Amino acid sequence: MLTLYDYPDSGNGYKCRLLMAYLGIAYRYVTKDILSGETRTPEFLARNPNGRIPLLELEDGTHIAESGAILWYLADGTKFQPAGRLARAQTLQWMFFEQYSHEPYIAVARFWRHYLKTLSPLQEMDLPERMKKGYAALAVMEGHLATRRYFVEDRFGLADIALYAYTHVAHEGDFDLAPYPAIRAWMERIAGRGGHVAIDQYPR
Repeated sequence: MLTLYDYPDSGNGYKCRLLMAYLGIAYRYVTKDILSGETRTPEFLARNPNGRIPLLELEDGTHIAESGAILWYLADGTKFQPAGRLARAQTLQWMFFEQYSHEPYIAVARFWRHYLKTLSPLQEMDLPERMKKGYAALAVMEGHLATRRYFVEDRFGLADIALYAYTHVAHEGDFDLAPYPAIRAWMERIAGRGGHVAIDQYPR
């Protein structure tokens, strides 16, 4: 059986759990508290020297780190595998966008505002720029979804899962999604899909 090392509130971990739920994959769930340093122990670092979750452990003991790589591995040979050269490239394009233009701003603002009691002076200085760039990412998504139901080939896929994870909890970072009707409609479509699980649903 697969094992997923994760922190329940992590959007990156949620991407993996969401795809496994849609695919009906059974797995063992191991919680690692990133706030108390559980991913920095020698035992965990032997599994992932980068000391981060999510981390997928295969049946043979091999480990796969990074949420995008885990999604790509799990999707191989399934209906979620992008069909065709262009679809694969476009899926990766949006997954890279999520990691470089979306997650560093929306996810970080969420973490700071939702989980930290107080911000450091440097965080206070940095937050307005994080919010600005987060809204810039949302604007890109809104423009793309204004004429589409999903991100690639107008069918639900890995790009949607990757972007949904932190977008649907963006309000926890004080992002206002009211001005983004296409994004809100897209999120409703995803949440209404059969097999969908919420971010606080995971094997216990």
